Amino acid sequence: MMKNIRFKYKKFMKNYKLDVDKAIDETFTVQEDKIIRLVQKIKNVKKNKRKVIIFGNGGSAATASHFSVDLTKNANIRSINFNEADLITCLANDYGHDNWVKKAIEFYIDKKDLVILISTSGNSRNVINAAKFLKKKNYSFFSFTGMKKTNLLNQISNSNNNIWVNNMSYNQIEIVHHLILLLIIDILIGKSVYKA
Repeated sequence: MMKNIRFKYKKFMKNYKLDVDKAIDETFTVQEDKIIRLVQKIKNVKKNKRKVIIFGNGGSAATASHFSVDLTKNANIRSINFNEADLITCLANDYGHDNWVKKAIEFYIDKKDLVILISTSGNSRNVINAAKFLKKKNYSFFSFTGMKKTNLLNQISNSNNNIWVNNMSYNQIEIVHHLILLLIIDILIGKSVYKA
């Protein structure tokens, strides 16, 4: 019986890796120029002495935190994210969960800042409302999505300022988003092996 379970797990792992590899290869092949474009946008943030603001929900919030810390500490580019429970619950309580990201942006954004919005489905209402606000106010933003290409965030974003992962698995999409964002850190630093 143990042999059958091991075989089942190994088969699952092999197929999972194949799916992730396919998503990575396709995203990099089709959207390589967009990744480079985002690198340039972040370089402009540094040049203009501004900051990157990044948001996500759930696992994407963890990705946002990781990217923000590394961008600030390792790439020496100021970045903030808003994953503090007191801030989220305060803004969600006072303005509604669907508007807390938008309100955080209103409170903290400065001209020439760059906002990065991550939504695996592309349909997270709080991220959609933030994108609509940013577009209306003509602020610079970049989005990361997955699932259906017709998702709302993809539709709101400028076609040059979004990365879409052609995959239906939340975790696999998040893996690709995380990989691209951390790759960008290393591109900005100019190497992938360095003292942390």
